Amino acid sequence: MKKDYTFDEIMEKLKSMENPDKLEDMARFGIKSDKRLGISMPELRKTGKSIGRDHDLALKLWATKIPDAMILATIIDDPAKVTQEQTDSWVKDLNSWDVCDQLCMNLFDRIPFAEKKIAEWARRDEEFVKRASFALIACIVWHDKKASDEYITGFFPVIKSGATDERNYVKKAVSWALRHIGKKNMNLNKQAIALARDINKFDSKPARWIASDVIRELESEAVQKRLKK
Repeated sequence: MKKDYTFDEIMEKLKSMENPDKLEDMARFGIKSDKRLGISMPELRKTGKSIGRDHDLALKLWATKIPDAMILATIIDDPAKVTQEQTDSWVKDLNSWDVCDQLCMNLFDRIPFAEKKIAEWARRDEEFVKRASFALIACIVWHDKKASDEYITGFFPVIKSGATDERNYVKKAVSWALRHIGKKNMNLNKQAIALARDINKFDSKPARWIASDVIRELESEAVQKRLKK
């Protein structure tokens, strides 16, 4: 049986796990160290498992703006209790790619209005809000085993619209989304490669980078061999 932790107890636990030595390693991967404690993902997941679902605690942890606590919030929050107002508020707080991606893969890909938010955030100017749109596509494709090919290719117009964004964290997420689609099955592989070839025709350096990144992986021997099994 899981214990009901108070906010103060969890914050005390997180601070006891602080590991400043990891911050330098994180920085090498482009992870911002502001207010960060340096707690590893396995440790955060273990802590989250001991807590279980707790929406109110998740809101308090996110409000600290401490990245480690924010990631823990994504692990313990209850998707059924997440509102559209909460999703819009939380994405505005994003300033590091790892928190963005954990938010999408741990929580937002399980909310019933994810598709609506993908379309909305893809039109936003903020770098990490826009990244969240494409990261969310990647996570839905990854986790939703029942999603039809037709449903997944419905994301193609959004992916295409983001292909000319030159910002690093946006273009990498666009590539991530399309590569995940193309690794799901052989039919989607062919359609993702075809879309990448269309994107490659854009008069845009980031579009050409995305197309090259996608085609290189999706046409690789490893991916093709796995999909043909």
